[in-house]
Amino acid sequence: MELRHLRYFSVLAEELHFGRAARRLAISQPPLSVAIRQLEDSVGARLFERNSKEVRLTPAGEALRVSARRVLAQAEEAALEARDVATGSAGRLRIGFVGAMLYRGLPPALRAFQARHPAVRITLSELNSGVQIAELLHDRLDLGFVHTSRMPAELQHRLLLSEPFVACLPAGHALARKRVLAPADLRAQPFVLFSREASPDYHERILSICAEAGFLPEVRHEVRHWLAVVSLVSQGMGVALVPQAMRHSALRGAVFRPLDRAVAQSEAYGVWRAGPVNVLVERLLEGVAQSLAASAAQ
Repeated sequence: MELRHLRYFSVLAEELHFGRAARRLAISQPPLSVAIRQLEDSVGARLFERNSKEVRLTPAGEALRVSARRVLAQAEEAALEARDVATGSAGRLRIGFVGAMLYRGLPPALRAFQARHPAVRITLSELNSGVQIAELLHDRLDLGFVHTSRMPAELQHRLLLSEPFVACLPAGHALARKRVLAPADLRAQPFVLFSREASPDYHERILSICAEAGFLPEVRHEVRHWLAVVSLVSQGMGVALVPQAMRHSALRGAVFRPLDRAVAQSEAYGVWRAGPVNVLVERLLEGVAQSLAASAAQ
């Protein structure tokens, strides 16, 4: 059974006249008759009673008429949806992100994208970089925002932002009185550190900043989210080195101070599956890149 057969059948069921139905379909009568016979053979039942005076539906034809309309409508809807997805005017985006992206301009970028594409359904999942990569490989995410450029060949990535680390201190800390800090100023301080399990890249990057300053930090606490790092610091549980964007977290009790020298940068990447271009992914990536650049300039 072909959609063409159902379309011919549906028109004939409305017209109940082979000549008029053929004209509506822009074909001649013989191909219409052949198509109806083929459909009847496929169904295994006569669909029309016809004689020299009239054409009418059999009970089997009446039953098929309802189903045929539903199938044809679904086929048209599917075609429209496919067209909308191909042009980027509709579809679905499953997005993963690391928590720091909330302070780098991701929310306004998503709002702007949603305003331009109201028919696109967006779902968000906060996940660490490693989990996002696994979810992308298993086709459970369409786009991720991660902290690492180390990823398998099945994925593509784009650097969206590179920003400095800054010192994060409790507001009442003696070092908070300084406007600028050297990494070595933190030598004797207890550290709150980003977990190696959650992000090996960030863990190693922070340790390397300390090592270059001539010390290894005394790690008191390890957590899995940057907001948790800043929260613990705000409650006097230690000091930390955090991406500059975390200044926008606005947690009371935490202050941020720039470092006096260039150190390893905090980087944010967009990552997606290699293969055919997804128009929605391309458009959202471009919008996020612009939003992150604007946020970093503030």
